[in-house]
Amino acid sequence: MERREDRHRDLLPGAAVVDGVRRARAAAGRAVAQVTGRALGPYQSAVVRIGFSATWLFFLLREFPNRHELYGPDGPWSFGLAERLVDSNHAFTVLMWSDSALWFESVYAVSVLSSVLLMLGWRTRAMSVVFMVGVLSLQNRSVFMGDGGDNVIHLMAMYLVLTRCAQVWSLDARRARLRGSASAGVAGPVLWGVLGAVFAYGAVAARFSYGWLAAFAALWVVCAVWWMVDRYEPQGEGRAVLDVLANLVHNAGLLVIMAEVCLIYATAGWYKIQGSRWQDGTALYYPLGLDYFTPWPGLSAVVAGSGTLVMLLSYGTVAVQVAFPFTVFNRRIKNVLLGVMMLEHAGIAVLLGLPFFSLAMIAADAVFLPTGFLVWLGVRASRLVETAGAAAVPAEAEAAVAPAGPSPSVR
Repeated sequence: MERREDRHRDLLPGAAVVDGVRRARAAAGRAVAQVTGRALGPYQSAVVRIGFSATWLFFLLREFPNRHELYGPDGPWSFGLAERLVDSNHAFTVLMWSDSALWFESVYAVSVLSSVLLMLGWRTRAMSVVFMVGVLSLQNRSVFMGDGGDNVIHLMAMYLVLTRCAQVWSLDARRARLRGSASAGVAGPVLWGVLGAVFAYGAVAARFSYGWLAAFAALWVVCAVWWMVDRYEPQGEGRAVLDVLANLVHNAGLLVIMAEVCLIYATAGWYKIQGSRWQDGTALYYPLGLDYFTPWPGLSAVVAGSGTLVMLLSYGTVAVQVAFPFTVFNRRIKNVLLGVMMLEHAGIAVLLGLPFFSLAMIAADAVFLPTGFLVWLGVRASRLVETAGAAAVPAEAEAAVAPAGPSPSVR
């Protein structure tokens, strides 16, 4: 009896190891199924898509009267200087294909149109590529015209191409509900045909570097294969494989966006710690005295006149930026800091006159917003739209049945 008990005790460690291995395999299997089975964060990626496309659209519209000085032929950074810089750093910009004013106006107009369509989620896969091309082309044409917000848009424009950011709150999602597929209709093949023709011209004319040539070729081929499989084998194994690959790329892209936001705040916070003005709590005072950063001089004077407020805002900015990357795994603390940072960016937009930088950072922060809040926000927005539509219908019906004749005011 004692020998059997001893053998049983000897087997216990081995059984525990086997059980631990089984649990680890089961957990790994669940994690793999979670990552490959669906695109995570559909609402967060949709908010990022809408936020960045809207920010870039508002910027292009605001600077429309100054477009020639910023990125066009009338700018201080001439076409020759831009050409020399692009040859040295191999940046991508289609504005280097020609120095004609017509080509510049066409690229600018396409950038505006792609921003609108990406924000609405129309043919999102193609529009994300066109949006990226527009952002890179304009920003790389005049690299000294941007700020931190432009750098964020620059990066996020490339990351959005990797994501399935139109699963909700998009015209593509609406088409998929009504017609069974987001790629239904002839607009998609026509659009990709035009993009393919432009890509072929750029390839033949040696307008692309080898890296961009491979990237655009891969995008075009993958999207063409996706359309064919979605049309002729929507329920087959090929479509299942493509869905798994698309989910993997989307989830990796979303992870990169999150890591990028954390890196931005971490580097900004730790660099601030090294500055003497941030250490003594007076850093915010100095930009409030510059004309360029004082759209509201009276408000800036009120803030700068309080040493305590300046110190609290300076120290609070550093503390929030340094702490945020360490709190992303704690929902409550992360959500509190997220709200504080969004309020901070709203304050920067008003107080320092940097609205587009603030919009870009708020759009980047939105990737961490809780799903429940975004769902609630979507429901509220849809109810407001339905209420507005219901209120407009009776007014239109009353106008339609009203007798012809002059209005009482005319009488």
